[in-house]
Amino acid sequence: MKFVDEATIRVQAGNGGHGCLSFRREKYIPRGGPDGGDGGHGGTVWLLADQGINTLADFRVQRKFRAESGEAGAGRNKTGRSGDDLTVRVPVGTIVADVDTGEVLGDLADDGSRLKVAEGGRGGLGNTRFKSSTNRAPRRTTNGTPGEARHLKLELKLLADVGLLGLPNAGKSTLIRAMSAARPKVADYPFTTLHPNLGVVRVGPEQSFVMADIPGLIEGAAEGAGLGIRFLKHLERTRLLLHVVDVAPVDGHDVAAAFAAIEGEVQKFGAGLAERPRWLVLNKIDLLEDAALDDLRADLLAEIGWNGPVFAVSAVTGAGTEALARAVMAHLERERQA
Repeated sequence: MKFVDEATIRVQAGNGGHGCLSFRREKYIPRGGPDGGDGGHGGTVWLLADQGINTLADFRVQRKFRAESGEAGAGRNKTGRSGDDLTVRVPVGTIVADVDTGEVLGDLADDGSRLKVAEGGRGGLGNTRFKSSTNRAPRRTTNGTPGEARHLKLELKLLADVGLLGLPNAGKSTLIRAMSAARPKVADYPFTTLHPNLGVVRVGPEQSFVMADIPGLIEGAAEGAGLGIRFLKHLERTRLLLHVVDVAPVDGHDVAAAFAAIEGEVQKFGAGLAERPRWLVLNKIDLLEDAALDDLRADLLAEIGWNGPVFAVSAVTGAGTEALARAVMAHLERERQA
């Protein structure tokens, strides 16, 4: 299924049923009095986070959702049946905003969390409600109120523990294939990844974490260039970022410049992304001799002034990926205990 991370829908709660105007008429009872019942309440629209749903793609097809309206009251003081609520299932991680006001209504970050997005109308009152000592035969009723209607924007932000950053062809998709069961498309041309991929990395019994690979960034991404900026928001929820850098010895390839390009886009994007814990991952080490890798690593760290954790891996051969996975798992567990 194509990954879709934004959608706009219209929700309409049910209207309340009208109150009934009725009088009791039975043989041998000359003054039966009013017996008009109340109208039923309209159904409410709810959104429910469901971990079994991965995208907002279905909302590109169905955009309107309406709850059932309440029925009108009836004689003999019968209250109209209330309309059923409508529950719309969305992916976990969906942020809901009102298109007309811009107000963020809620963040469905947990499986099973619910959000009321449109309140059902109240049922009207039947004429029985207006009976009094001075008004024995009231002819007054009230209509049910309209159900709330809203134009909603749904925005999905992936829930991943670890996010991969890097230029196109840095090897992020190959890395997530090597470390998890995810099978994103990989190739030797830029922009192979056109939508985010999630993979579960299993380290040991009851030890696993979720890794997200987003489309590669290019310079100017923070201003809208390329594919990556649309998906940078998915990294806002991650607890650790892995900055993947291609160290393959290719003519004209400047490793430090590649690092700086992504670093600049992260700083421009804001949203606290630059303050997120970040590790440097040197990929494609299978294309370098050990001595050459050591020299490149020393020169690179000195040039970029990096003093954080550094890992050298080959996503193709799997070299170094197990050590990286174990280090990430230990980091996440320390965070959970803090």
